[in-house]
Amino acid sequence: MSRPLPFSCEKRPATGSIGMVVTNHPLGSAAGTEMLSAGGNAIDAAVSALLTLTVVEPMMVGIAGGGLSHVRLQDGTHVVMDALSCAAKSMHAGIYEPLSDTPPHHMDVKDKRNTVGPSAVAVPGNLAGWCRLHEKYGKLPFADLVEPAIRAASKGFVSTHYLSGAVNEFREDLGKDPECARVLMPEGRPPRFGERIFMHDYADSLRLIAREGAAALHGGALGAALADRLATGGPNTGWVTQEDLRTYSPVERNVIVGNYRGFEIVGPPPPASSGVHIVQMLNILEAFDISGLGFGSIEALDLLARTIAIAFEDRRAASGDPDFVDVPVARLTSKDYATDCRERLGAGLRSAPHTESADTTHVTVADSDGNIVTATHTINGLFGARIMVPGTGIIPNNYMMNYDPHPGRALSIEPGKRVPTSMAPMIVSKNGTPRFALGLPGGLRIFPSAMQAIVNLIDHGMSLQEAVEAPRIWTQGQEVEIEKPLAPVAEGLSQKGHEVKVVPHIGGGMNAIKFDETTLTGAACWRADGTAMGIGGGLARPGVRFWPDKAPEGDEGTGSRNEAKL
Repeated sequence: MSRPLPFSCEKRPATGSIGMVVTNHPLGSAAGTEMLSAGGNAIDAAVSALLTLTVVEPMMVGIAGGGLSHVRLQDGTHVVMDALSCAAKSMHAGIYEPLSDTPPHHMDVKDKRNTVGPSAVAVPGNLAGWCRLHEKYGKLPFADLVEPAIRAASKGFVSTHYLSGAVNEFREDLGKDPECARVLMPEGRPPRFGERIFMHDYADSLRLIAREGAAALHGGALGAALADRLATGGPNTGWVTQEDLRTYSPVERNVIVGNYRGFEIVGPPPPASSGVHIVQMLNILEAFDISGLGFGSIEALDLLARTIAIAFEDRRAASGDPDFVDVPVARLTSKDYATDCRERLGAGLRSAPHTESADTTHVTVADSDGNIVTATHTINGLFGARIMVPGTGIIPNNYMMNYDPHPGRALSIEPGKRVPTSMAPMIVSKNGTPRFALGLPGGLRIFPSAMQAIVNLIDHGMSLQEAVEAPRIWTQGQEVEIEKPLAPVAEGLSQKGHEVKVVPHIGGGMNAIKFDETTLTGAACWRADGTAMGIGGGLARPGVRFWPDKAPEGDEGTGSRNEAKL
């Protein structure tokens, strides 16, 4: 008999037979479900959901941000649409003045110019990536996909505790920008839970996007407004120009594929770290009886911590934009290399911390034809650069905080360069048939959390809801973080040499879909406003009528009057 789990689920899953949408806000999930109900596919639903999330989760995601969408098409083909932000053409390694050469403040710069304001903005890719996805794989007219976002922006939406808390946390920075203050704090204070928020300027921007697509930002009026706002002419001036926006292009990349206990593990390639290092960690763990150790045991958590630390050590040594760095993907993901890694498990944990924004959103969508989208997108930090482009409602990213401000380093700034990301939009299959799709926000905590969910599903046999809500562990080689339900084993981990820190949560709101033969199950966890919406039922049989004893000549599939009334 398996030991009881040290936690209880706070949410309940949803089921459906012909579609499932899981996002980190109810209106995002409703938008995706609306597209599926209108005859769209999973790509339509995901793009519509993400556009709506730019309204209702303005702290997390926007059209002037970046991210990754992992698509599995109905024919079994996988593609990753890399819409990550990149450094502008005029940027160079010396544009910031670093405040320290060593951790933990080695990424900080004078006047926070890589974090707040126009000088923190990189070339965005979200809108271009979403439009490319729809153009290549969608079914519905693009304007239909934008309509739920326009509706939420123009008619208003109610603030959640999540949004209210985010505004309150950054009220000082937001209050310094007149446009942010006007929209997000119209009464001079953060919105209270349940208060209605309106974004009329952004609704107009979305209407323009519905007509012009990505060109509205990448070459059109919205791009001109963004470039004008960034070009302040002062010490905080930005580098992104209309030319940067016009020439930006998403990159379609091939996936990373690994194998764990007979399951195919499929994820994004560099510059994402997730596909490589999730496969690497699972390869290491495959030699151990994870199920026998039991979820949450001291032995299991010690093994996980040491495995995650090795992944971060290798990530620091060999990761980056493949256009600038040669990442040894084949070696890192090989079973032979995992054998070498297991010899390092007994060594002390490593220390050389990196930083990455933890503020992101995620959607997971599936339709009845076999199309799947798992997508993670962001404006980087909460509310990005914490400015709003006048007349547009657009909040640009602050992606530049992820680059090393020192020249001559692996993450130093170079024109067109992307930096490594922990985004982990993952799909797990068996014998070519999808079994799970999942992802989450949370910066550096994303890909280790996604790995743990996969272990929960495969090794511990958890339900989908249990797997996404289960307490997590994380380290990048210094102290080991554990969530509160794991606190009883803190002392035992300390005795194994770990410096343990109990934290309220690790990473953000995971959402996921499980695929059974006839049923889709969706689950979202307590760490965000995650909501799963499933679609069942369907259209009537051809020829069904309510009252006539006989259908019109030529109709097929007509039943009796009693059958029709049912």
